[in-house]
Amino acid sequence: MGSIGALLKSLFKAVLYQPLLNLLVLLYMYLPGRDFGIAIIALTLIIRFILYPLMAQSIRSQKILSELQPKIQELQKKYKDNKEEQVKKIMDLYKEAKINPFGSFLPLLIQLPILIALYQVFWKGLQPGSMSNLYSFVPNPGVIDPSFLGLINLSEASIVLAFIAGITQFIQTKMMIPAVKTDKNQNSTSQVSDKIQNQMLYMLPIFTVFILWKLPAAIGLYWIVTSLFSIVQQYFILKSSKKNDYAK
Repeated sequence: MGSIGALLKSLFKAVLYQPLLNLLVLLYMYLPGRDFGIAIIALTLIIRFILYPLMAQSIRSQKILSELQPKIQELQKKYKDNKEEQVKKIMDLYKEAKINPFGSFLPLLIQLPILIALYQVFWKGLQPGSMSNLYSFVPNPGVIDPSFLGLINLSEASIVLAFIAGITQFIQTKMMIPAVKTDKNQNSTSQVSDKIQNQMLYMLPIFTVFILWKLPAAIGLYWIVTSLFSIVQQYFILKSSKKNDYAK
């Protein structure tokens, strides 16, 4: 077990931690002004453009899944006494819609190790002693000034950035959750589903603020830029989907 853990740790360092650290230092060194915050924004945009195809597919899948919910609920009610047939019918529905119900979670699973690696980079990777992890072609910046526009120290926690991250998370979540229905004739399953979605709309932003409250503000800045990018991406993809629906 120890050797496997060491191998995974070494792999994590080689595949994520070192590349992100080196790219961030390069951006810091060569972007005008040598502003750490600007370097983080640039790094975030690069990551998001790399993940763009996966995220686009995830957004489309979430939209289709949302549209299928009424049919899924009908099948759950119709086959409530035959779970095996219920699962088969729902899987047939997914197959007909040409989506993988678990496909929307893949980008989230990919982003988690990236976030962990960035946390390590922002927390301890930029200390002078950690510069031994730089590639030979990357210049050693010495001491990095962690300020953003001379206003925020990104190595310390920032309540302001934590709240801004919560707001952007709310907008991003709101775009993906359909309006809560108010039909009194809804079945109980549909009402529970709507209630869960409504709770998610508010719990995710609160959870975001709670997480970022005491973490380095660099993580908060990364989170904000990621959410803003996702908002723009979702807007255009959902807008394009609506046009395609009208064209049918």
